[in-house]
Amino acid sequence: MGHPRKPRKKYDTPPHPWNAERIKEENRLLTKYGLKNKKEIWKAETMIRRYRRDARHLLGLPEEQTRNEREQLLGHLKRMGILSDDAKLEDVLNLTIEDVLKRRLQTMVYEKGLARTIRQARQMIVHGHIALDGGKVNAPGYLVKKGEEDKIGFYPLSPMKEQVESKAEDTE
Repeated sequence: MGHPRKPRKKYDTPPHPWNAERIKEENRLLTKYGLKNKKEIWKAETMIRRYRRDARHLLGLPEEQTRNEREQLLGHLKRMGILSDDAKLEDVLNLTIEDVLKRRLQTMVYEKGLARTIRQARQMIVHGHIALDGGKVNAPGYLVKKGEEDKIGFYPLSPMKEQVESKAEDTE
């Protein structure tokens, strides 16, 4: 069962640790998304692998038998923003690691323009300058749901908020 203070691993390590193509791809993702280490890539990879496994299982069974499970899986992926609203179960098989990495808070902060670089976005989140719906979030790997995208902003008490507002006034 395990110890309550030592949670289960959320990722699987690669089966072949010295595969050159995999290492190059992981390094590309590390720099593109400003990740701290490869464990963050492996978490996203494991998440996608589980979604694909569930989709293959559901596709192998008759639809009338698994209608509820299909709706639950698709609903979950649509709420997370990983799939579009008109997606079908077959689209789950085409998911990539980048689909999950794009939903991380760190990436969303950078894309909204709150940070100049992806690494600065990570630092601002860890230091407590970023809030989600008014509440401080200090985990750069937090997966932002579809309805939370427009609620990302600076923490109300953050000095970064004042700096950005003063720069905006200067440009006007």
